[in-house]
Amino acid sequence: MKKQTKKIAAITMARDDDFFLSRWIAYYGKQFGTENLYIILDGTDQKIPKNIGNAHVTKLPHIEMSRAAGDKYRIGKLSALAQELLKTYDIVIGCDSDEFLIVDPNTRKTLENYLSSLKIHTTVSGLGLDIGQHMDLEKPLDIDAPILEQREYALLSTRYTKPVVINKPVKWGSGFHSINHHNFHIDPNLYLLHFGAVDMNMLVKKAEKRGTDWVNHLHRRGNGTINAVTNIKPKPEKYLRIARIMQRVFRPIYAFDKPGMLGLKRVVKIPKRFKKSGV
Repeated sequence: MKKQTKKIAAITMARDDDFFLSRWIAYYGKQFGTENLYIILDGTDQKIPKNIGNAHVTKLPHIEMSRAAGDKYRIGKLSALAQELLKTYDIVIGCDSDEFLIVDPNTRKTLENYLSSLKIHTTVSGLGLDIGQHMDLEKPLDIDAPILEQREYALLSTRYTKPVVINKPVKWGSGFHSINHHNFHIDPNLYLLHFGAVDMNMLVKKAEKRGTDWVNHLHRRGNGTINAVTNIKPKPEKYLRIARIMQRVFRPIYAFDKPGMLGLKRVVKIPKRFKKSGV
């Protein structure tokens, strides 16, 4: 008898982020169907992406607040949404609109089938890959082409080894970076791709909206991820496994519910087969 796939939902919250949100919808919609996507838009003025399909959209009034307060507000809304969805769904994926959970193509499984086959102990994480533009080798992003066709390097980042997959009601920490009173479990075939630093021009445009000081700071100091992938010699693919082991074993003193790598910065060349994910 064919094993039945589980019912999976994906959720996010976004503001002024049509570029990534449209791609988030396209990717997770292909994985699970747009009818299983739940999006909170921060602001009643926010435009709904054209490829929304049958996704569920809720607009909330935008409230000006500090970054820390805003992060807590947003994750509170998303945790509550996930708790409600788990009354009818087996699994919920919660992540930012510039984050894409992929399964290694070597498994020959779709993300839906792979997650359905896992025995999840409340939560599961993919290894975090913070993808940046190599300023010496890569051109500005072509917004109409797949991102992984244009970017080849990633910083191995504990910050993005997030517990984004849950099968029980939980309270995420800000940014989905942790779950209160729960350990994390890094799956050997899952990866969370973060694209916040995928293009320097995009970062400059965002900085321009915040003011001249932010633009000057970016030009003076650069971006941490972009600086890393541009200047650090990449490790071979086997380091993905090494990093996964390190993140399981080492924990920051200030946060035992988060992965650690002893402060080491390691860059890897993204395996070519990951392009099959379609991101």
